[in-house]
Amino acid sequence: MPMNVILGSNSPRRAALLSQLGYTFEVRVAAIDEEAFEHKDPKDAPIFLAQKKAEALLSHLKENEVLLCADTLVFLGQVIIGKPKDLVEAKILLKALSGKTHEVITGVYLYTRRETCSFAVSTRVTFDALKEEEIDHYVQHFPVLDKAGSYGIQDWIGLVGVKKIEGSYTNVMGLPTLETHQNLQKIIKKGAQGPKIYFIL
Repeated sequence: MPMNVILGSNSPRRAALLSQLGYTFEVRVAAIDEEAFEHKDPKDAPIFLAQKKAEALLSHLKENEVLLCADTLVFLGQVIIGKPKDLVEAKILLKALSGKTHEVITGVYLYTRRETCSFAVSTRVTFDALKEEEIDHYVQHFPVLDKAGSYGIQDWIGLVGVKKIEGSYTNVMGLPTLETHQNLQKIIKKGAQGPKIYFIL
């Protein structure tokens, strides 16, 4: 039975990456409270939030569908750097990241009616010392309010400000493509084979 991919995200970057991987998919989104995280380790938050997004969509999932949900967060030490509320906060967050190394973690959940797969990928990103005018130019000319950490590594700020990256580049964009593709293929192949039927004689 062919498996249809459902992307549980309205992120244009995740949609673009999934398309570049060669998948056709449908987008379905359910709103969740992204502030409702109570685990002791804040770095569990990406997986927790990806799971919550998936659980909000599970009731509509069909037998031949695989649901992909993800959440990306930026960490400076143990502190979560989320999406800025406005441009003023965006500047503050970028100044906090300037000249430092931070960690970007994406949690991914894959669901079908028969199985679940989850994983998290971490990337370390080091910014050079950002100039005040560079930060001002970036927040004024690029969309930052929908991005964890107030930046997109694929944007202008990534070209002029990122000094070093350790790990997956696409993970920083919002979807670790290598791991996502590998796990999606496993699930799709299992689904295509259909359920196994055993006869006990």
